[in-house]
Amino acid sequence: MRTAVLLLAAASLFAAPPVYRVRVETTKGIFVVEVHRDWAPRGADRFYELVRAKYYDNSRFFRAVAGKWVQFGIAGDPRLARKWRHRTIPDDPVRESNKPGYIAFAFTQPGTRATQVYINLGDNSRQDSQGFAPFGKVAEGMDVVERLYTGYGENSGGGMRAGHQDRIFEQGNAWLDREFPKLDHLIRARIER
Repeated sequence: MRTAVLLLAAASLFAAPPVYRVRVETTKGIFVVEVHRDWAPRGADRFYELVRAKYYDNSRFFRAVAGKWVQFGIAGDPRLARKWRHRTIPDDPVRESNKPGYIAFAFTQPGTRATQVYINLGDNSRQDSQGFAPFGKVAEGMDVVERLYTGYGENSGGGMRAGHQDRIFEQGNAWLDREFPKLDHLIRARIER
């Protein structure tokens, strides 16, 4: 009985509030994500956990494709990125659509969501049937998100499935800054109180 109680307590350690907001400071300005736990509870909980752990701080928007999405979620410090890389969470059912401004976890196949998230810059509702479950939306500052540098497209961080992100995990910001110096920075993300 004691083991079951401890497991239950550990599982709910990072349970997010029903609705919370995250203020994201970038090199282009500030935007705010409003997260709704009832849309995708596991995704909302993991995002809450990562923001509280300051995982996203000092990282890069490494995959930005005009009119499609902006992706982030590989820590700039390779040690931290490796620590979280395979800490996956179960999938959530899709309850909202991948509309402009909505945010969801990226993954390669079912059961592989870990830390990477993307914000839809266009209508990506075709991804709904693939299991990409939005857990929130940009409530303020979508103009900031739309100004993030997209000139490298898929070249600076696309290809999760093909292993094209391995150098980011191995070398972090040092590699991105050397090879793709125009990428915008995610300075810090904080839960708004």
